[in-house]
Amino acid sequence: MPNLEHPAYPAASLLHLESLVPCRESQVSLLLSIFGERQQFSFPSIFIYGHTSSGKTYVMQTLLKTLQLPHVFVNCVECFTSRLLLEEILIQLQSCSSETEPSSPVPCDTFNDFVRLFKQALVSRGLQDQTLYIVLDRAEQLREMEANILPAFLRLQELTDSNVTVVLLSEIVWELFRPNVGCFDPLTLYFPDYSIGHLQKILSQNHPPEYTADFYAAYINILLGVFYMVCRDLKELRHLAALNFSKYCEPVVRGEANERDTRKLWKNIEPHLKKAMQTVYLREISSSQWERLQHDDGEPGQLKGLSAHTHVELPYYSKFLLIAAYLASYNPVRTDKRFFLKHHGKIKKTNFMKKHEKTSNHLLGPKPFPLDRLLAILYSIVDKRVAPTANIFSQITSLVTLQLLSVVGQNDQLEGPRYKCTVSLDFIRAIAR
Repeated sequence: MPNLEHPAYPAASLLHLESLVPCRESQVSLLLSIFGERQQFSFPSIFIYGHTSSGKTYVMQTLLKTLQLPHVFVNCVECFTSRLLLEEILIQLQSCSSETEPSSPVPCDTFNDFVRLFKQALVSRGLQDQTLYIVLDRAEQLREMEANILPAFLRLQELTDSNVTVVLLSEIVWELFRPNVGCFDPLTLYFPDYSIGHLQKILSQNHPPEYTADFYAAYINILLGVFYMVCRDLKELRHLAALNFSKYCEPVVRGEANERDTRKLWKNIEPHLKKAMQTVYLREISSSQWERLQHDDGEPGQLKGLSAHTHVELPYYSKFLLIAAYLASYNPVRTDKRFFLKHHGKIKKTNFMKKHEKTSNHLLGPKPFPLDRLLAILYSIVDKRVAPTANIFSQITSLVTLQLLSVVGQNDQLEGPRYKCTVSLDFIRAIAR
């Protein structure tokens, strides 16, 4: 029995739509109830939110295209100014339900001009008798535009006196959108994250025709068992599944195992999945480079991960600042004189802890340090003399912004700020090379 039912749309179209949006049938059914029939007035504005890769954009595009509803779909990142956004809506509206090429866009500088041109376009395209849907993807960018843009879109149905519904897609909640002044609140709809069962079902649909569905489903189950705790992005998981499937099939291709020997298949692919764990979300190598790497028999450490790449983009003195911060976080204060002075004199061994009392500082975690100690270590490890200029202090602020350093406690005006290094030893080793 189909999950999607609506008297205004053909059953065949709804059945096809259901096959295209697995695990999102409840959200699509709710949207169809809100939309109603083509000629009926829908809710003026709908706000759909959820984490990245939860199907918001895909579901809206598939729903509107499959049911052939007149719509305009705009990405607010691409149209980053109000003029670009309004003109893009008018351009798409000109080509909506028309086989002719759209004419050159009319300049649209204000929202009043947009309302006038929008009403003219509806009449010229014969869309005044059915609901037009304007979908604004990445709608959080609207907060960076003029203050009247967001409230005007929420009341576009009232301003134009036409049957139009504005759908806002965003990754943040509505409370972060609401302007200080009163505005029309949209109807909010939440898209939850895909569960591991949903991801298993969706990813298993892409199985190659030369292998059985059960064989590919077992592979997806292994993949999710490794990556689900660190990555729940459907796009990233689909990318990982496509990259590593050929390695999973190698024992079957060579005749060393059949499709049911899951133990042999797992032993073959386990080291390669460990390599892939180092590049989740990064895409620092292309698919062809990754395939060449899989044929090599090197250690997983040969794959350069985050710690070997991000330091390349840091300025010259930022690298030394980060090394100095790491030394200040993990070395006791009493060792500074011994490590960073050439003529430090003799140090009594009785001042140090006994052998059985020593504990690794890496197990204890980073310790906070003051700014003057950071600069003192910096001057010691840099070969040439460094003047304490504004450039040095701005780079410290940049490292805090990048979350490579963190500010600890309140900013005491007498003692100055205290920092803590948040990067790993591998990160520092890669920079120190």
